[in-house]
Amino acid sequence: MDPVIVCASQIEDTAALLRGLSETDAMHRYARGKWSIKEVVGHLADVERIMAYRALRIARGDATPLPGFDENAYVPVAKFDARSLADLVGELRTARAATLALLRTFDADAWRRRGTASGKPLSVRAIAYMIPGHERHHVEVLRTRYGVGEGTH
Repeated sequence: MDPVIVCASQIEDTAALLRGLSETDAMHRYARGKWSIKEVVGHLADVERIMAYRALRIARGDATPLPGFDENAYVPVAKFDARSLADLVGELRTARAATLALLRTFDADAWRRRGTASGKPLSVRAIAYMIPGHERHHVEVLRTRYGVGEGTH
């Protein structure tokens, strides 16, 4: 399936899943030391930007190896829990819209370009599949471990 199509439809499903949560619900952690639902949503926006940046650099032919990042260090610094869930979902939607705008500019050559990120080789096409895959993973965690979509936590 075309990753651009998946990215475009998936964000609406994720937003709909989160829409019914209260601010109290969004502070839920399924275990001590785990991220809150708000932190998961903020993390999704952070990673969306990082992956889009990687895709941009590689698509433009930049051969510089791109560093990894520590999401566990990013989350507490971002203070996602101090923000409203609606604001975080809005940010995620905006980040996804920017990703889609970027991906839609790539020609066949750009999609095939390869680079290195986090010490591993990857293509622009692989990044485009990783973006919705990452979101799908966390949505599944929200459903199974946080109980989102079941009406209870």
